[in-house]
Amino acid sequence: MHTTITWRGKRQFTATADSGHTIMIDGPPDSGGENAGSRPMELMLMGLGGCTSFDVVNILDKARQKVTNCVTEITATRAEEVPEVFENINIHFIVEGVDLETKKVERAIHLTAEKYCSASIMLQRAGVKIDHTFETRSP
Repeated sequence: MHTTITWRGKRQFTATADSGHTIMIDGPPDSGGENAGSRPMELMLMGLGGCTSFDVVNILDKARQKVTNCVTEITATRAEEVPEVFENINIHFIVEGVDLETKKVERAIHLTAEKYCSASIMLQRAGVKIDHTFETRSP
């Protein structure tokens, strides 16, 4: 896996992945940025959310659950001193589907948290407290 980060001037950077996809990174105006892209720590949360959401939907699909939508909301708190690392993260899944079995949703979330989501597991090993919550809805 490889990513190239290219400076675009001021506080803007473009991140390009092996897949060819790019993401704009920028800082807030009070740090010399122009607010033209996501902040690096926001991208970490987005990556975490994508990783764990992918797992949950994949596991539920294999469990023959009829998922029609999955929204993952992530809330994080950071340390007040530099380097302002994440201290606590809550990952809340809103899983919508037809005749969803709560136990299977709960199991999928447990598996992503404990076995499959490398982003989540890496952050937990670094001392970040991560809580997982969920709710199910019918379409």
